[in-house]
Amino acid sequence: MSASRNVPDPQAAAAARALAAERVIGRLLISVTYVSVGLLAIGVVLMVADGISPTSGGPPLDLPTLGAQLVALEPAAFLWLGVLTVIAAPIGRVIVAAVAYARESDRLMLAVSIAILVVIAVGVISSLTVKA
Repeated sequence: MSASRNVPDPQAAAAARALAAERVIGRLLISVTYVSVGLLAIGVVLMVADGISPTSGGPPLDLPTLGAQLVALEPAAFLWLGVLTVIAAPIGRVIVAAVAYARESDRLMLAVSIAILVVIAVGVISSLTVKA
C-alpha cells in the first residue's frame, strides 16, 4: 500500500504545473502594469513640469531616439515607453503561456499560442510598412 502512495499522479502533477504557470503569468501582468503606470505617471509629471498640457497631443513615436529622449527626461519618451509596456503585457502573457504549453507537450495549445504571436507580428510589421 505504501508503494502506491509514492507514485506521482500525472494529472495532479500537470495541474500543479499549470497552476504554477498561471501564477507566473499573473505576476508578470501585475509587474508590467505597475511599470507601465509608473512610466505614464512620470511622463505626465514631466509634462506638467515643462508646462505642457496633457491634452495638447504629442510627438510621434521615434524608436531610434527613445533612449536618448529618456536620458534627456523628455516627457514624451516616458509616455511612449509606458504605452509600449502596456502593449507588451498581453504579448508577454502569450509567450509565457507558449513556453508552459511547450513544457507540457501540449501541441495544440502551443500551436494556438504561436498562431497568436504570428498574427500580432503580421499586424506590427504591416503597420510599420504602411506610409502615412
